[in-house]
Amino acid sequence: MKNSWVLGVLLAVFSCKSLVRSSSDGGGAAYSTYQEDLSGSLPQYPDFNARQEEGPAQTNVSSVQAVDGQLDEVQRRLTEKNLSEPYFSGYTVLVFSGIDRNQAFKTQDDLKMYFPELNPEMQYHQPRYLVKIGQYTYKIEAQKVFSQIKGQFPSARIIQDRFQRKEYVAPTTDPNAPIQN
Repeated sequence: MKNSWVLGVLLAVFSCKSLVRSSSDGGGAAYSTYQEDLSGSLPQYPDFNARQEEGPAQTNVSSVQAVDGQLDEVQRRLTEKNLSEPYFSGYTVLVFSGIDRNQAFKTQDDLKMYFPELNPEMQYHQPRYLVKIGQYTYKIEAQKVFSQIKGQFPSARIIQDRFQRKEYVAPTTDPNAPIQN
């Protein structure tokens, strides 16, 4: 047993000794004559001094004005489109959804009692009653109200909804008719 132990140690020592480099200069002599020409694959840049002698670069102001004009046109079309569509998609906080009318009114009253700054709205979509809070364009906006009421109303959740635009202008056939908002 002791002999095999000593034999294993000697074997490990001699095998490590063979890993030592044989060259004293670290192998650098083999690469001392190596050369490679990379000029064909490098990008070509104009001479900096030659560019300075040509003069300053011409700036095109009209291109900036053209882009501004295009952006104004896109913004105008989006505004017209928004005014012509009666609804927009957004988010609301749904506090109650069910067929029990009395429970819906109780939930609405509880919301007014616990959170007087909020304005709960009840809707009836046959056969369900819905109690909702707010009309938000982005979900992150609804998150604030949701986090306020979640402790008192654990079944509340944020849902997608469609809302009628306040600034919607209904199309009329009579050009002399007054515009109603």
